[in-house]
Amino acid sequence: MRRVDSRQAKRYMKRMGVKVEELPNIQQVTIKTDSKEIIIKNPEVTSMEVRGQKLFQIIGGSVIERTLETEEKISDEDVQLVANQTGETLDKARKALEETKGDLARAILLLQSKT
Repeated sequence: MRRVDSRQAKRYMKRMGVKVEELPNIQQVTIKTDSKEIIIKNPEVTSMEVRGQKLFQIIGGSVIERTLETEEKISDEDVQLVANQTGETLDKARKALEETKGDLARAILLLQSKT
């Protein structure tokens, strides 16, 4: 198979409408999902534009992965419902919901089992 040198490849991509650019001086790239964060320090980043779509290629660098803590927002309605079902105070109902990470049924059972 014949090898293509980088100048030929660049010319061919230009004829095809592909724009390639290496982004200089990138210090960090951060990728966040709903459960984790990936941090890539000092990567080489290349931007490629094909038919109006931008693609990014990230190469190398040191990688740090962290799990994100998801803080559950407990609504006042949920607290009121648990308090009404168990006969407990709003404060105890909120604590039970926090302990069960917002699970209404488990919070009610938890408070009922303590009585």
